[in-house]
Amino acid sequence: MGLRNDDERAGRKAGTASAPAPAAEGHTRAAIVQLLLEDGPITATAIGTRLGLTPAGVRRHLDALIDSGQARASRSAPWQQKGRGRPAKQYQLTAVGRGRLGHAYDDLAGAAIRQLGEIGGEQAIAEFARKRARTIVAGIDAVEDHTPQHTEAKAEEIAEAFTDAGFAASTRKVGAGVQICQHHCPVAHVAEEFPQLCEAELEAFRDLLGTHVQRLATIANGDCACTTHVPLLPIPKKSAPQTAAQPATVRTNDSGRSAE
Repeated sequence: MGLRNDDERAGRKAGTASAPAPAAEGHTRAAIVQLLLEDGPITATAIGTRLGLTPAGVRRHLDALIDSGQARASRSAPWQQKGRGRPAKQYQLTAVGRGRLGHAYDDLAGAAIRQLGEIGGEQAIAEFARKRARTIVAGIDAVEDHTPQHTEAKAEEIAEAFTDAGFAASTRKVGAGVQICQHHCPVAHVAEEFPQLCEAELEAFRDLLGTHVQRLATIANGDCACTTHVPLLPIPKKSAPQTAAQPATVRTNDSGRSAE
C-alpha cells in the first residue's frame, strides 16, 4: 500500500479520492532514507515529526526498508529514553542500504588502485590517497588562530567541502571538542580494501586544523558514520625538561696525601 500524505488525506476529505502517485511514494521513501543516513540512529516518531508523516506511514516505509535489508532497528539505550515505558526503537541504514546510494564505480576504482599498487607499490597508493584528500579540501586555508571558535568554524568548513564531495558531512559539539561526522562514504567499499584513503583524509584534517585529531569510527569498518574528534582547546606544547644549575666541579689533585 502506498503512503498517504497530508495532501492526499485532504483530498479524500474533500471527496476527491485518488491513488497515491508512485513518484510521491518514491520521494517519501528517499526522504526517509536520507534521514536515516544523516541522523541515524533515529526513532520512527522523530522521522514522522521531521517529514510530517503519520506513524503508520513511517512504519510502512521502515518495514519495507528492513525487509529489503536496507535498514535495521535496535532499542535505544536507557539514557536515551524519554519518559517511562520500553525504550523506543531506533533505525539506521545497513551496509546494503548505503550500497544503493552510489557505489556504481567501486569495482572499477578498486581495480585501478590495485593496478596502481602493482606498478608503484604502497607508496604510490598512499600518494594517490593524499592527492585525492587534498583535492576535496582545496581552497581551504589552515586555521591560524587556534581558538575554540576558529577551530570549530574550520571544522564546519571542512564538513561542507566533504558534503560537496558526496560524504553528507556535518559537525556537532561534544564536550570540549567538535566531531566531524561523515554520514555517507561514496568510496566505502574501496576503503575497506585500501585504508590509505581514510588515513589520507585524517592527515588532511590534521594539516588544516593544526591539532591532533582522532578517528573514532569509520563506515569502512562497519560503523554507521565516519566520526573524527577535534579538540577545541589547544594542546600545550611539550617543552624540554629544565634542570637546576649545578655548581662547577672543583678539580683536585688527589695524590692520596693530606694537604699541608
